[in-house]
Formats: sequence, C-alpha cells, structure tokens
Amino acid sequence: MKATIWHNPACGTSRKTLAILQETLGIDLTVIEYLVDPPSAEQLARLYRTAGLTPQQGLRLRGTDAEERGLPRADDATVLAAMAAEPKLIERPLVETEKGVRLCRPQDKVLEIL
Repeated sequence: MKATIWHNPACGTSRKTLAILQETLGIDLTVIEYLVDPPSAEQLARLYRTAGLTPQQGLRLRGTDAEERGLPRADDATVLAAMAAEPKLIERPLVETEKGVRLCRPQDKVLEIL
C-alpha cells in the first residue's frame, strides 16, 4: 500500500506517526517535509475534502498568528492561500493512503487508513 505523509521532523506527533508508518509491513512510504516542499492550495483543498475536513479544521493555531489574522473565520480560499504561502499554518501530520486521508492528531488516527 502506498502512503504519503506531510511531515515536520520537529513535531513529536509527526515523528510518532512516521514511526507507525515505517513499522507497518507493506507500506510504500513517501515522506514530504511540507515546510521545505509545501503543498499547493489546490492540493490542500483535495486533501481536506478527502479527509472530510474544512481548511479551517486543518489550520494550525498553536505557535502561529492564525488567530490574530482572523484565519479561523476566513473563507476556504483565504485559508488555503495562507497555508500554501506559509506552510507553518498547516496542522500536521497529514497522511494519505488509498483508504483516505487523515489529520493524524493523535498519531493513532493513521491506523484508520492502513
């Protein structure tokens, strides 16, 4: 099974999710460090739609200025554009497999799509 993780190596939850994926037999894993190689607004929109989330639900509030900028109350296009321009606004980790997409907080949510 193919799996892609949008990963931040500085994040403990992201590292734990990555470890689960690496320890699961049969996983063909792609690791994208999204702070270095950020997804586009269109790609984020597809990921959140597949996960059943709004862009606002995928917005990282902790350690960002998202609240001050009004992003939790902004329209989808504004939130997605902000995330694509400043990937630190993306809550992590996102994982995609053929079974779906999950925002893996906590890390055990990844098991739903393995």
